[in-house]
Amino acid sequence: SFDRMPFVARPATRADLPGLAAALAAAFVDDPVKQFLTGRLHLPVERSAPFFDAFTRIHWAHGLADVGQVAGEAAGAAEGVAGQIAGAAVWARPDHWKVPTLQVVRWAPRFVRMYGRRFLPNLHVLRAVEEQHPREPHYYLEFLGIRPEHQGFGLGRALIEPMTARADREGVGMYLENSKEKNLAFYGRHGFQPRAVFDLPGGGPPVWLMWREQR
Repeated sequence: SFDRMPFVARPATRADLPGLAAALAAAFVDDPVKQFLTGRLHLPVERSAPFFDAFTRIHWAHGLADVGQVAGEAAGAAEGVAGQIAGAAVWARPDHWKVPTLQVVRWAPRFVRMYGRRFLPNLHVLRAVEEQHPREPHYYLEFLGIRPEHQGFGLGRALIEPMTARADREGVGMYLENSKEKNLAFYGRHGFQPRAVFDLPGGGPPVWLMWREQR
């Protein structure tokens, strides 16, 4: 199975953005937070991909987006597999995690297509989550997602380790919001520990706020 073939993780290029957004959209189809914010139990890729594309472009100036693919040579004759992005990670650098209001306005049409009439109430939810952010400098994991068929084969590790190494070199912490309890062990293996469990306002699901000290 090509699922067991080695992955290559590398910095994303501008040409990768559509495939990156599609991979994140596939990874988040059953995400509890996205389900709550959209009011949908299943979030179709075509509905959420423009949202992930917008957020990646917002953070694009930081140059901290990586993609993973099945290694081209190992994929052999599996047509189309080598070119598909299997997963991606999007980060914000220290002191640049907050999305500027102007960017929210710029991309509002995409956010409205994603959330519909829930868009404005969701801004209040976003603000509540932002208020939980640590004040000390940190790299912020905006999104880490692997296509379902590629999960469990080491791509998540390949995508996260370059950034944990960078944070350690620079002597800063790292932070993320984890929406699935089953992912606590994965992030724990990379040094992230829960600081708190935060229930989204309005009856939303819990989110584990996780911090990683520099090593």
